[in-house]
Amino acid sequence: WLFRDGLLPENTFIMGYARSRLTVADIRKQSEPFFKATPEEKLKLEDFFARNSYVAGQYDDAASYQRLNSHMNALHLGSQANRLFYLALPPTVYEAVTKNIHESCMSQIGWNRIIVEKPFGRDLQSSDRLSNHISSLFREDQIYRIDHYLGKEMVQNLMVLRFANRIFGPIWNRDNIACVILTFKEPFGTEGRGGYFDEFGIIRDVMQNHLLQMLCLVAMEKPASTNSDDVRDEKVKMLKCISEVQANNVVLGQYVGNPDGEGEATKGYLDDPTVPRGSTTATFAAVVLYVENERWD
Repeated sequence: WLFRDGLLPENTFIMGYARSRLTVADIRKQSEPFFKATPEEKLKLEDFFARNSYVAGQYDDAASYQRLNSHMNALHLGSQANRLFYLALPPTVYEAVTKNIHESCMSQIGWNRIIVEKPFGRDLQSSDRLSNHISSLFREDQIYRIDHYLGKEMVQNLMVLRFANRIFGPIWNRDNIACVILTFKEPFGTEGRGGYFDEFGIIRDVMQNHLLQMLCLVAMEKPASTNSDDVRDEKVKMLKCISEVQANNVVLGQYVGNPDGEGEATKGYLDDPTVPRGSTTATFAAVVLYVENERWD
């Protein structure tokens, strides 16, 4: 969409890097079924893929990153261009990847920025360790920690719905709202990602990030401005008002196949060959939280 609508800077190039031996043609074949390009946009689509390239390499191999850097240097402006690194990776490889990017792939004149996807560590200790590691390599204004779920249009509209709406604003409180239920449903299973998912489970995968961020937007007070620092401060204030979760307010489960279903619906979590045999990892969770402040308690 950004490329189609001319919202990307001129001479923007997109480069993929992963362990899989792929070509741009392979990636195009995999992704085209999900495009919504009209026949009139065909030339734009061709131009877009002409700006894509791909380099295969290991996450912890310095020579692979040197090869990646050589490829980037061969593009327009080479080592002088701005470089944005988007890490959609398991957190177990973040340290090796960021270290190699810093040592081999940084722009010499343009700016460098790095985007880190969730989950950001497995627990508080690993999150702190990862944060300290990345901060030792990049300045804070170069680091972007994101939750892609917040990019969904409805999620983005929550603040407007609450704080710019004269109808909802005054009644958004305990006197008019009995409870708030946040539901996250997906119509598919792990689809071959069982090895990754089994290490984290449903709470780490979507509850402590996606759903907690949504809870913040629903329950926080109005920030002083829409500046990211002001929004963050109000989120933190709200999170500090959540009472300790009690075990009797948590339900965990694991999905099994539906014998009366069709196709993939007949398969449960343990039927995925990438899931460790006998796994007890939760694929379902329900948690009750209490926000103890003037608005909600």
